[in-house]
Amino acid sequence: MATVLITGANRGLGLGWTRAFLERGDRVIATCRRPEQADSLKGLADRFPDRLQIERLDVADFDQIERLAEQRRGEAIDILLNNAGVYGKRDDFGTIDYQEWHYVLRVNTLAPVKLSEVFFDHLRRSQRRLIVAMSSKMGSIGENTSGGSYLYRSSKAALNMAMKSLSIDLRPYRIGVLILHPGWVKTDMGGPNALITVEESVSGMIKLVEAFRLEMSGRFFDYRGLEIPW
Repeated sequence: MATVLITGANRGLGLGWTRAFLERGDRVIATCRRPEQADSLKGLADRFPDRLQIERLDVADFDQIERLAEQRRGEAIDILLNNAGVYGKRDDFGTIDYQEWHYVLRVNTLAPVKLSEVFFDHLRRSQRRLIVAMSSKMGSIGENTSGGSYLYRSSKAALNMAMKSLSIDLRPYRIGVLILHPGWVKTDMGGPNALITVEESVSGMIKLVEAFRLEMSGRFFDYRGLEIPW
């Protein structure tokens, strides 16, 4: 049984990941900004009272991140799943909201690195030792043929580079880093016209988590297991 810490676990892919790990028999620490409003997550807690713990965490608040790590001091975490993310305003050139850009970078790029730092000792205590970063194909420079989406694209490209560096720095500790693109998923962010369901996306990604080997660390895969160019 693995212990998995998931950010942004109250809806969309985060809720899908939480449900999938619980149904596999794993233990989940599910975090979200407003647990009192997370009805679907509380429903899972009713089903799995012994294996699901819900914690309040706004990943943009680094003091909260540090407090959560301190509360969990001495505990082994097998998988740190950096799922929380925001899209930001769909600003085109000439209308960019730079304050919003700062916020998107803080949530999508800086927070996963901060979480990886403060939960480093928790990961070292485990057998699995895996950091999962939810990125996006929109962060691939090689795949960008349509432009726009400056905030989201840049935050995910920066996340990819940060996680690549992290994979090298943490390799001596045998901590792996798996960078994933979930596909275009029918969530609040993806919208109703997206191509695949949360269940399809998570089912594919969890197979990559199960099959993870250290040789995969620092590489960028989509939910089907296909490697994505940087």
